[in-house]
Parts: sequence; structure tokens; C-alpha cells
Amino acid sequence: MGIERILSKLEMEAILITDPYNMRYISGFRGGEGILYISDKRKVLLTDSRYTEAAGRESDFQVLEYGRQKKHTDILRELMEQEQITRLGYEDEAMLCKTFQQYRNAFPMIREWIPAGGEVKKLRQIKTEEEIRFLRQAEAIGDQAFSKILDIIKPGMTEREIQAELEYQMMKAGADGTSFDTIVASGLHSSMPHAIPTDKKTEKGDFITMDFGCRYQGYCSDMTRTIVLGKASEQQKEIYRIVLEANLAAEAFVHAGMVCREVDKIARDIIADAGYGAYFGHGLGHSVGLEIHESPACNTQDKTVLEPNMIMTIEPGIYIPGFGGVRIEDMIVITKEGIEILSHSPKKLLEL
Repeated sequence: MGIERILSKLEMEAILITDPYNMRYISGFRGGEGILYISDKRKVLLTDSRYTEAAGRESDFQVLEYGRQKKHTDILRELMEQEQITRLGYEDEAMLCKTFQQYRNAFPMIREWIPAGGEVKKLRQIKTEEEIRFLRQAEAIGDQAFSKILDIIKPGMTEREIQAELEYQMMKAGADGTSFDTIVASGLHSSMPHAIPTDKKTEKGDFITMDFGCRYQGYCSDMTRTIVLGKASEQQKEIYRIVLEANLAAEAFVHAGMVCREVDKIARDIIADAGYGAYFGHGLGHSVGLEIHESPACNTQDKTVLEPNMIMTIEPGIYIPGFGGVRIEDMIVITKEGIEILSHSPKKLLEL
């Protein structure tokens, strides 16, 4: 499963996994409430009575129940004493300081606490064929919802109403839920990349940026499309054209073996050369999986080399305060031959 490699690399005798997404990835348990204890000899899933039956069905780990009769720290201490564990790994990026201190007090036999850093999450960077199938379906649900919303949007609808309709259409198409808080930003609000939908009514001439996604079998989708309500102005057309050019150029060049920041530079240079570099402040994209933001990321800093079966978003944007903004986002799979674009909604400028 890859955990054995981490134990060996970091010289851990055992590790505690507390991040719920890592728990699911490693054990198959979807409940999110519990702890994994993994050593060379044992794979144990600790959870409470609400989840023990489900855990037994979903995971091949030994399931132990904690609760009123026995605290989870008591069970863990017994396991470590049986195996004479003195070097214990933990997820320092997922554990509260308070919890860490409780564990230090509960396990006096541990002489060395070894932080795992991002090593466990790295196991999730390269997706399996099943994961890609789930991600492909999640994005297809987003495509269906976008197609439906184009027939629904009209002047006078509020951003919240568009948000509600998008989410309803995704649920109706088979989503388990949303993968993040849906963004609907119209008019001047569209200059804020992560604007929160409000009761503002849409008007003719507005940019409307919609950034939305759903969960399917636990896996996330992510897509952004920007439209104009009514006729677009010349400046709106220009900005949209530049963002689309950046999106298409990055997708045309990205491939396995590229460094993430090189992909970011392709799109960023196009926007900068057009005179709008100061208005593209975020990274070009990020990986997606059980979480909406996973590693690696296509930004100006990330030196990760892209590999087949990595999932990335390509989402350049231009955001001008007092005017509005555009973002166009696709989700892609890196393949041996190039990429597969998972989002199929139209990217030409739509004037509704």
C-alpha cells in the first residue's frame, strides 16, 4: 500500500494515521471517525460503535472498538507495548497540537516521535484506474449541471438562486454532494476569484463566473465557466479571449515529464504579455481526488514532475477590480500520450 515504504524511509516502527482522507485511501473505511495504527506486523482500525459494522465491511484492517468501556489511547498503548514500539510516526500536518500533547502524555514508552510531513498524502498523487473512473463521472455530472443551468439563468436571478440550481442539478444527476462551496459571482463580484454568492440580482451585461463541483463515490470534480448575460462588450471579449488562449495553450503543452511550474508559466506568460499579468494572482491549477485541493499544484513554485495518472486542473483567470473577471477551468488526467480532458462543457464565450 506504500505505507511500508514510508515506515522504512523515515525509520518508523509504527505510524498513526488520523487524516480522514488518508484513512479512507489506505484502509477503505469511509466513516472518517477513527485512527489507523500500522506497523510491520499489524494493520488496525480503531473507531467507535457508530462505525464498527461499516468498518468491518469496508476495510480489511483489524477493527477495534473504543468508547465508554475503553479509550482509544488505552487500546493504542496496549498495541505499542505488545510490539515494544519506541519510534512512532504521526501526521503532523493533520494533528492538532492539543491532540499531539495528549498522545505524548498517554504513550510514555515512545522515545521518538517522527513527523510524516506530506509523505502519506503523496501516496494519493497518482490515481488508480478506479479513481479516475470516479473522477471522470464526477466531472460528467458537472457537465450535465452546466448544460441545464444555461437554460435556467435569466436576468434578475440572484447569485444564490443560480448556486442552488447548480447544486440541485448535480444532485439530480447522481452526485453524493458538492465538493466545495459553489462559487457564483456576477458583475463586479466576478473580480473576486472566490466570491461568496449573495442576493445580488444578475443584470444584462454581467460576467457570471460559476466555479462548482460535486462528489461521486467520495471523489471530487472541479470546473469553472464564465458567461455573459446579454451582449458582451469589447473589453469583456478581449479578456475572455486571453484567458481562453492561456487555458488552451497550457492544455496543448502539458504532458508527463513536465515540471508543474513550467505548466503555470505557459499560461501566465500569455496573460502577462497581453498586459494583464497583475490581474492573475493565483496558481494555474491543483490536483483533485478525495479532496478538492491535493498535491501537486501548478504554480510558480512547485517543482513536482508530472506523471501519468495524475489529475490536475487548468484554471487561468483575469480579475479586474471595478470591472469584473473571467476564469475557465478544466480537470485533466495526465496520460502516457498527453492528457485527457475530463470536462466537456463549451469554452467559447457564451452570451445568454
